[in-house]
This record gives sequence, C-alpha cells and structure tokens, in this order.
Amino acid sequence: MTRFFNGLLHFRRSAWEMLASVLIAAGVIMLMQPFALALYSWSFVVTLLGTVMFIIVSHFPE
Repeated sequence: MTRFFNGLLHFRRSAWEMLASVLIAAGVIMLMQPFALALYSWSFVVTLLGTVMFIIVSHFPE
C-alpha cells in the first residue's frame, strides 16, 4: 500500500493507471445500476475523467 501511494506522489505510471482504471470501472458500474439517479447522472463524468486521466497518465515515466 505504501508503494502505491509513493507511486502517486512521484507520478509513476503504474499507480496512476490503476487509479484511472478504477475510475473508469466505477463510472461503468454507476451507469449500469438501476437504483440511484444521482449515480447514473454522474456516471458519464466519472468515466470521461478516468479515460482522459488514463490518456494523460500513459505518458508518465515508468
């Protein structure tokens, strides 16, 4: 866990890609759930944020 946070602080690709992937997955789950309209409303923004973040992070050093 310390390695993950250390990677975030030092802008390493693996930690930030993991975070971006989690955001994309959370956005898709929010899109498919049928219970809360607020989650559905924010799902596109969360998925878009994760996608843009993944594109930017892919240029970070290993």
